Amino acid sequence: MTDASPFALDNHAGYAAWRAGKLRQAPRSLTELLVEVGDPGALTAQERSAILARCRAANMAIYVSDRRDADKEIPRRLALQLGLATLDDNYLADDDGISSLSVAEAGTRREFIPYTDRAISWHTDGYYNPPERTVRGMILHCVAAAERGGDNRLLDHELAYLLLRDENPAFIRALSRPDAMTIPARTEGDAQEVARPDQPGPVFSVDDRGFLHMRYTARTRSIVWRDDAETRAAVACLEDILKRGTPWTLHGRLEPGMGLICNNVLHDRSAFQDSPGRRRLLYRARYFQRIAD
Repeated sequence: MTDASPFALDNHAGYAAWRAGKLRQAPRSLTELLVEVGDPGALTAQERSAILARCRAANMAIYVSDRRDADKEIPRRLALQLGLATLDDNYLADDDGISSLSVAEAGTRREFIPYTDRAISWHTDGYYNPPERTVRGMILHCVAAAERGGDNRLLDHELAYLLLRDENPAFIRALSRPDAMTIPARTEGDAQEVARPDQPGPVFSVDDRGFLHMRYTARTRSIVWRDDAETRAAVACLEDILKRGTPWTLHGRLEPGMGLICNNVLHDRSAFQDSPGRRRLLYRARYFQRIAD
């Protein structure tokens, strides 16, 4: 991060200018993110431009289409049109690298909350990944909604940074340390073999192009925060911001044919209930790239 970056804590003028622009553009309603498209897999120039404009302003957009078919090529083709090419082929993803999020009836997936009907707390995706596999872009495409529930709250991670820095710049310093948040190793089998080692890292970081990234989970189990007063105070403040809500915390539910495309913003999910005729199914595609600028 250069001294000219608005995210440099001693660049007060640069931050003030960035902050003013961010607040001027930040949407306060989910409807401001919506873009109606004919086919997400084959955007028109106007549709693509509208999606990119929303992502520049808010790091996310929501498309609305009539595509109700269970075709995983929809998010894949959409991603390629927006500069997302390299999938994070994560542990529980399908063989093609895209995850089918639904309630798992059996197998390993039943142990992981995204494959249950339970609520998921605030997080960004891939917070347990090593730095070389940082998840910067993501698509959630809805094939089928639950009978009840399954809503999301969304918050641009840049606004979370802004609110935390306004509260106390020392909180940003604490959460930018390379060992601010550690996800303990994941073990497997009776022998408890290490499948993934401890993964320490910062909450806030700036990439080589100057973009802010946030790595976070509000979970309270299987997470270790740096043990100092400044970090504890920063985490408590961030938790309070997310709990009490902000003017820019957006709320809604993806319905069939809709999808979220984002630069890995903060999000959560409420619990839901399926019925025999309505079983929730979303396709999740995670990418190492950001959405095209």
